[in-house]
Amino acid sequence: MRLQLAAVLSALLVTTLAHSQTAPQKSTYRREAPPSAENAYSPQLRRELTALRDAALSDDYAYQQLAHLTENIGPRPEGSPQAQAAVNYVADEMRKLGLEVRLEEVHVPRWTRGVETAELVEYPGQASAATQNIVLTALGGNAPTGAEGLTAEVLVVTGFEELKALGRGQVTGKIVLFNVAFDEKKAAAGRAFDAYGEAVTYRASGAKAAAELGAVGSLVRSVGSAAYRLPHTGFSENAGIPQGALASEDADLIAHLAAQGRVRLHLVLTSKTGAPVLSYNVVADLKGSEHPEQVVVVSGHLDSWDLGRGAIDDGAGVVMAMETAQLIQQLRLHPKRTIRVIAWMDEENGGTGHDAYAKAHASELLHHIAAIESDSGAGHPLGYEVKVSNNALPFLRPVQEILRSFGASVLQPTDSSPEADIAPLSTAGVPALGLLQDGRNYFYYHHTAADTLDKVVPQELRENAAAMAVMGYALASIPEALPR
Repeated sequence: MRLQLAAVLSALLVTTLAHSQTAPQKSTYRREAPPSAENAYSPQLRRELTALRDAALSDDYAYQQLAHLTENIGPRPEGSPQAQAAVNYVADEMRKLGLEVRLEEVHVPRWTRGVETAELVEYPGQASAATQNIVLTALGGNAPTGAEGLTAEVLVVTGFEELKALGRGQVTGKIVLFNVAFDEKKAAAGRAFDAYGEAVTYRASGAKAAAELGAVGSLVRSVGSAAYRLPHTGFSENAGIPQGALASEDADLIAHLAAQGRVRLHLVLTSKTGAPVLSYNVVADLKGSEHPEQVVVVSGHLDSWDLGRGAIDDGAGVVMAMETAQLIQQLRLHPKRTIRVIAWMDEENGGTGHDAYAKAHASELLHHIAAIESDSGAGHPLGYEVKVSNNALPFLRPVQEILRSFGASVLQPTDSSPEADIAPLSTAGVPALGLLQDGRNYFYYHHTAADTLDKVVPQELRENAAAMAVMGYALASIPEALPR
């Protein structure tokens, strides 16, 4: 199996690093695709795909939609009035295009940010009666401190093993700071998502590990790069103790002081998680002309964190999917299969949206031909990360050739779902594709107050829309469904 996979990968020019930001290089060796794959793309279909690409590269529909979502509606935390306004807006826009739209119920957590402050009240070299403010943000799912806050000594660790080795005797009653840096060199070398994966485990599970050893609070160094004293929020498991994310500079300050002596912090985090509330996935169908029961999903998630306005995470993905439908209608094209635009709800705080969809459509998943998602920003697209069978890979080669004109021709196989919201579909055997984007700068802004419209380059958004539209229409229009 591995030898067969290697031969196919060579043919498809996919020998790249995961989420590599290096421009794809042309292979010196190609193996011809099986005739069935080449014959799947008629001259007419190739012309239609080229027309889609060219129309997307000169169209501003996606950017205009993103501007409305971010500037007019704003941040869209699940369960918030803004999230509901965004649901209604996307649904209305898809109806205007003639799609069949339904709102599918999702029960989402309702997390509300409260007061978030911290100050050093004891530290080596402290001037008389002086304190130092610490910049931090609360994390979704964390327990509150109460309005009065808490004051405790800070224990700095560099990982779970060090925390465990210290034991309950040294941890009980303290605030644990996981000072684990996001690897900026990896990010600069094109491995930003690997760097994120290594560091984010402390944000997700740090509080639980600290609480198990008797800690009264937990802090984590922000999971992101480009430190401008800008904290990055995100989800953490509720461990019954408060947890916050510090700006990188403040994590370094505390670590520096703690190496010299005792450091005590006064922490106030009053964010609260309420009972789940009703929200919706937006599901909009552009019906297929020959096999309407067969579905190709194009998607992004509509919810966002509250600090910024959700431009790169993930309003951009939603509007790429919206433009896929808009361009197909504009060019009067007729896919054989149904193209389903989904604006997912609650990717950020638990994934109840994709779970609800998978449950509601369980009996139809055999008729889901492919699922495409963008949730890695809006940087220049390099191609696709794909979890598909070896037999399916040759059917993607003609799409590579069409997307090659603007450098989006990489196919990067993966053993896991390329994106979170299509993961349940991928697990069920649906071929899954995630847009592979230049992520070198993505974690400058991810989950911060700086996730705003100006971080999106209009031409790069057009390229992403082109990549999604061409792939979505191709998989909805080849004569036979993509092999599983």
